[in-house]
Amino acid sequence: MQEIISEEQQIIDIILIAIGLLLLMALAIVLFFYFSRRRIIKTELEKANLEIKHQREVLQSTIITQEEERKRIAQDMHDAISSKLNVVSLNANILSDASISPEEKSKVAENIVKVTSTVLENSRKIAHDLLPPTLEKFGLEAAIEELCDEIGEAGSFKIQPYFQYRQNMLSQNDELHFFRITQELFNNTIKYADAKSVQLSLVGKGSEVVLSYQDDGKGFDVHAAKKAKGLGLSGISNRVEILDASMEMNSSVGKGLLVRIIKRLD
Repeated sequence: MQEIISEEQQIIDIILIAIGLLLLMALAIVLFFYFSRRRIIKTELEKANLEIKHQREVLQSTIITQEEERKRIAQDMHDAISSKLNVVSLNANILSDASISPEEKSKVAENIVKVTSTVLENSRKIAHDLLPPTLEKFGLEAAIEELCDEIGEAGSFKIQPYFQYRQNMLSQNDELHFFRITQELFNNTIKYADAKSVQLSLVGKGSEVVLSYQDDGKGFDVHAAKKAKGLGLSGISNRVEILDASMEMNSSVGKGLLVRIIKRLD
């Protein structure tokens, strides 16, 4: 009888130990999932915070770029239009003076016509910079081709363009961003690169549009330039972000610049 009770006690002890082990395992599993979930949530929060920080930086850079662009336009309008209209106003006041001779009136009138023509030409140029009519009427390829011709006329460097792009592959807004990126790349080459030649291609093939730009100029440290957040690179990066495109930028001191922007079509 004592042996039976002892065996039953052993069975009970084993069952209790098993239950205890199961409870410990269950607790371990719960704690594992709890801390794993906390770790996942923490990682997601960090990722979300980084994304928010990145978006804030993009927004700040965009605002700075817009403000610089507004200042440039305001300066252009002042230099090219306002100052010359003041000259027209002064000459118009001279014409109202009854004491001046007919010869003087004729000379002043000629001056007014000349200055007015300059103002109109400058106004067209500013409007062209804001929204190129060629882009609006004939599309991205024609607008970039015209840009290449205009820059090539200055003779600073040789441009080798290549186009294989069907009109309307991109929306009008996306085409404007591609055009502005090309403009900014040319501006950087003109200002800093001291290049002899530029190779530019715009290719729309299959489900993507690729803009490639390469100069043989002085080059620069890409990492340092991105860290410095120069206005040119910042503006290009912002537009690439808006396009939901990808950008490859390779350069080093003395090795020129290569930029490839890839926009995948929906």
